[in-house]
Order: sequence, then structure tokens, then C-alpha cells
Amino acid sequence: MKTYKPFISHRPALVLTTACSLALLLALGACGKKDEGQSVGQQLDSAVAKTEQAAIEAKAKAESSMAKAGESVKEEAQKAEVSGQKAADSVAGSVDDMAITASISAAFAKDSDLSAIRIDVDTKNGNVTLSGPAPTASARDKATAIAKGIKGVSSVDNKLMVKAS
Repeated sequence: MKTYKPFISHRPALVLTTACSLALLLALGACGKKDEGQSVGQQLDSAVAKTEQAAIEAKAKAESSMAKAGESVKEEAQKAEVSGQKAADSVAGSVDDMAITASISAAFAKDSDLSAIRIDVDTKNGNVTLSGPAPTASARDKATAIAKGIKGVSSVDNKLMVKAS
């Protein structure tokens, strides 16, 4: 007995090619675009040119955005640097004020007229305020002179009260 093979099974490549061609023709027809008298190669070149132009525009936008971002980063870095410097200056000023206060208190402790009394010393930005009791007017004046003699003192506000004898 003879076995018959269908005609399609002998030519699978031809069937596949025909199906693909038909699908391609249908897809091109569905696009609805007019040929405008251009060949497929010209249409492809046009599409490539449009894509290249879009890429150039995207690159320009990206470069512009990067430049703006770079400027923002620089500005913020400068602001941070200024803030850091202000904070450092403030800390340095506080340390200087503490050193001035300690130096004045130590000098008072060494003086026989001032060591027996409690004098409060407050320093802000080199400006010293003395408060508390003073045994005599001369001790009060001496406290001012000692405070003015300490390095870093800008001014002295002597609020010492002379005790009545």
C-alpha cells in the first residue's frame, strides 16, 4: 500500500515564507501610512534620522539637567562650608570665653583681697561681667584691672557690690 503524504508537508519552507509575507503585508497595510513615493530604504533612513535627532535632543536635555544639578551641588556645598565655619567659630569662641573666665577666676584666687570672696565671672565673646560682693571699693577696682589684664578680654562690666562695713 502506498502512503500519501499531504502536499504541504513536502514544502514547509514555502508555506512558512508565504505566511510570513502575508503577515508582513497585512501589518504594513494596517499602519495606514502613505508611501509618499519613498522606497523602503528611504523610509528606514528617515526613521533612523528621526531617532538620531531624538537621541541628540535627549542628550542635550540630560547634559543641561546634569549642569543644573552640578550647580545645585556646588551651592549646597558652599552653604554647608559656611555653616560649618560658623559653627567652628562659635565653638572656638566658646572655648576662648571659657579660658578667659578660668584665667580671671584663677587670678582672683591668687589675690589676697579677692580670694576670700565669691565673684561670679561671665564671659561672652570676650566681654566679661563681674558680679557678687566686694569687700572694698579698692578691691572692686582691682577686680576690674585684673580682668582687663587677661588676654582676650574686650571689655569688663563690673557689677560688684561693695559690702557696707
